[in-house]
Amino acid sequence: MAPAAHAHGHGKDGIIKLAVGAIGIVFGDIGTSPLYAFRETFNGHHKLSLDHAHIMGVTSLMFWSMMIVVTVKYVAIIMRADNKGEGGSLALLALISGRTKTKRWSAGIILLGVFATSLFYGDSMITPAVSVLSAVEGLAVAQPGLGHLVLPIVAAILIFLFAIQKNGTARVGLFFGPIMLLYFAVIATLGVLSIWQTPGVLAAFSPHYAVEFFLVDPRRAFLALGSVVLAVTGAEALYADMGHFGRKPIGISWLFFVLPALILNYMGQAALLTRAGKAALESPFYLLAPEYLQLPLVILATAAAVIASQAVISGAFSVTQQAIQLGFVPRLRIEHTSASTAGQIYIPLINWLLLVMVLILVAFFRTSSNLTSAYGIAVTGAMTIDTCLLAVVLFRLWNWPKWAAIPLLAVLFLVDGAYLSANLTKIPDGGWFPLLVGVIVFTILTTWAKGRQLMMARLREAAMPIKVFIQSAASHASRVPGTAVFMTSSPDGVPHALLHNLKHNKVLHERIILLTVKIADVPYHPVGERVYLDHLGHGFHRVVLKYGFMEEPDVPAALNLVGGCGDKFKMMDTSFFLARQTLLPSAKPGMALWREKLFAWMLRNAESAMEFFRLPTNRVVELGSQVEI
Repeated sequence: MAPAAHAHGHGKDGIIKLAVGAIGIVFGDIGTSPLYAFRETFNGHHKLSLDHAHIMGVTSLMFWSMMIVVTVKYVAIIMRADNKGEGGSLALLALISGRTKTKRWSAGIILLGVFATSLFYGDSMITPAVSVLSAVEGLAVAQPGLGHLVLPIVAAILIFLFAIQKNGTARVGLFFGPIMLLYFAVIATLGVLSIWQTPGVLAAFSPHYAVEFFLVDPRRAFLALGSVVLAVTGAEALYADMGHFGRKPIGISWLFFVLPALILNYMGQAALLTRAGKAALESPFYLLAPEYLQLPLVILATAAAVIASQAVISGAFSVTQQAIQLGFVPRLRIEHTSASTAGQIYIPLINWLLLVMVLILVAFFRTSSNLTSAYGIAVTGAMTIDTCLLAVVLFRLWNWPKWAAIPLLAVLFLVDGAYLSANLTKIPDGGWFPLLVGVIVFTILTTWAKGRQLMMARLREAAMPIKVFIQSAASHASRVPGTAVFMTSSPDGVPHALLHNLKHNKVLHERIILLTVKIADVPYHPVGERVYLDHLGHGFHRVVLKYGFMEEPDVPAALNLVGGCGDKFKMMDTSFFLARQTLLPSAKPGMALWREKLFAWMLRNAESAMEFFRLPTNRVVELGSQVEI
């Protein structure tokens, strides 16, 4: 039914090595959930009684949530829907858009995918704040006299973490795997030692405790889902980071190491609460450890929280790069932090915006308990949208029979819907934050995409047919030696920069290249199919360069692949002409005036095409024009 996952070049690295690497990068977010998930379920905004029925019900809910949401939905099914090995909402959206022929649902599907991406930015602000805050709060448990230092230490760690992003994560990444291996081994051991004293909690593997919880106390059980879902935050990271490690290594890491460690720790916390009651509720995670080991555990958990934050920051960079290439975000400055690994990038604007927002969150909410109210909505919203996109995949791409697809989707929608609706009750307590971020980012993404579409339509309307241009003006104009490359977003018509150049300079170069860069709906485009060349006569050539949405266009390097249109390209004999449009917002139908002004502002502040396409700075000429949209 589902296509086999692409190898994506991971086979030669060894599955075990990749599985260990995945533990270090992919599972940081979900791995730090035991720091706060169990505590918040009992001691959060909707407190639960610490009796046997509630403890067993919550433990059972957490276990089955991890099995249904993470193991079945993400690891077993969604991770098979890879776009040439890449995962994540935008990769899935590009896969659906590229494969489905029907236009009936396409606009709605695109908006869903874009909103899931918008929610991810809210998540990427909350995750570093809540992970580091919940880890450092252990200091107040281990050394109560140092409680006043928690916020300053958290701020210092976060500033340091974002400050080192420009150096890349290649070296730090070498230590991620061993630290997370140690972390998971420690939390599993602490869980086992606690279960040993109260083995009765193992009965929570039975789903009847979860069902009984809803039958005995339906209102509190429903509200508890808003905190229980914290146990599966980070599940979407398995799918988003699939391109780095491959489906199989991530699946092996989850099933044979991470999942058992998390289950043992949650059951250990349940056993501790059964024995100690309210005395352990301050921090059932840290109180699993003997007093003399609590400070080392704080240090280890803080390291794990930093790693979880690092993964989500890197994810924000990757998602932004995909959004730029797919036309949802203006061009931004992207720096490569590794000569060997293309995926390791740094986007300064995103990095510093995230830092500012994370510090504001820490200062505003002050405790991890307050922050967890804001955490669930972004995660459950994105998970629900992933299920909607999965429905399209099952029916349109994989052609599953209805008898198999409908029951599966019904279960997934029931679970996602229950978690999402439970989290909606937390909007007044902080859930408004990720929704606000999601709406703002969604507005920016859709405004840029719509604005570009309108602008290109206006340019096409005003464009002269290329054949008419060549036969008239071009045949009479004076020709000068060298090559002129005119960058144009549309492969049809005459570029505005060419018309302006002829109008002002009254000459044309001997060889003229009309160059368009197109981003395909695949992560990586085959290098052998990079160049499309069309000879137009009179020294004019149309060149289209195709890239995947995970690749960064390098025009000079691509021109070296072009043959059959004269001599080899020499950068010192080549001039690149770019058109810089100045937008004039107008009352024409298309977008609201405020969105036109927003689009014009983004266009003015976008990264120069010269740097984005890696053009030689001393060979670029920019010509301006005005466009009404």
